[in-house]
Amino acid sequence: MDILSALFLLFAAVALGAAVMVLVARNPVHSVLFMLLTFVNVAAMFVLLGAEFLAVIQVLVYSGAILVLFLFVVMLLQRSERPLPTVAQPLQLPVALFVGAALAVEITLVVLLAAVDQGRKGRDTVQAIQQAGGNVEALGQQLYTTWLLPFEIASVLLLVATVGALFLAKEEL
Repeated sequence: MDILSALFLLFAAVALGAAVMVLVARNPVHSVLFMLLTFVNVAAMFVLLGAEFLAVIQVLVYSGAILVLFLFVVMLLQRSERPLPTVAQPLQLPVALFVGAALAVEITLVVLLAAVDQGRKGRDTVQAIQQAGGNVEALGQQLYTTWLLPFEIASVLLLVATVGALFLAKEEL
């Protein structure tokens, strides 16, 4: 294993661990800081993959703007007198455990049966990216042609999630 592969695996492991800590941390501010660690490690992985533009955008947009927005929202909406949430419905925990176990089995089967095609080159090679004019142009072409519908769906989902979170956090309308 060469040094770049080892660095990539290190950054991926730290990013995965920090992502788990985002969910596990009891303090919301600590969750936001773990999210920052996740974003920075993902940016480092982009650098190792040769996508420097994505790395810079990852740091500027996500680690800079969006994370600061999350931190402000967490600090403004955090209430110490609010009780801890409880399981609202009796079937919620068994259904969540079943879905989690099914997902774990599915991931294990995919890994064990080698259904993931490892090492196959895609059509976005270094030559194709240089022919398109560089990383930024190739990314723009892919994002606004091939991946336009998923990009728009993701943006609408993020908007709905933001409006829903503000609605749930606001006590009086």
